[in-house]
Amino acid sequence: MDVFEKDRVFMAEALIEAQKAATLGEVPIGAIIVYQDEIIARAHNLRETTQNATTHAELLAIQQACAKIGSWRLEEMTLYVTLEPCPMCAGAILQSRIPRVVYGARDMKAGCVDSLYRLLNDARFNHECEVTEGILAEDCGGILTQFFRNLREQKKNRKRT
Repeated sequence: MDVFEKDRVFMAEALIEAQKAATLGEVPIGAIIVYQDEIIARAHNLRETTQNATTHAELLAIQQACAKIGSWRLEEMTLYVTLEPCPMCAGAILQSRIPRVVYGARDMKAGCVDSLYRLLNDARFNHECEVTEGILAEDCGGILTQFFRNLREQKKNRKRT
């Protein structure tokens, strides 16, 4: 299996995590971390559930991976995430030394990998990441679009009653 096909397979796993988030009423973003073609961490957004602003999918997956390998350095790993990371998550990716990030949909409001900033490729930091964007982008964006469409519809219905 070539790299592109592996990326699609692993992004599909991240999408499963995003669906778990949606089921909980969370913004549907999922993340997994892969080491030597094996998933070692998987997570989804839990901000509403925990009422904690830092429980983004990427941060939770990074925490799991660190615990699994017993180190804060996640070298030789790949993070797959359904939505372009925000500034907080991009910072955690840099700090954990993840060498490769693959994401699905761009985030034009908060994305700090390509959309608003290019934090993962800024040579001023002591670490840079290889970035692959757009893997299963339509599916990754679609789950978010549907989630927010449903949320707006629910709000409309509450106002009517």
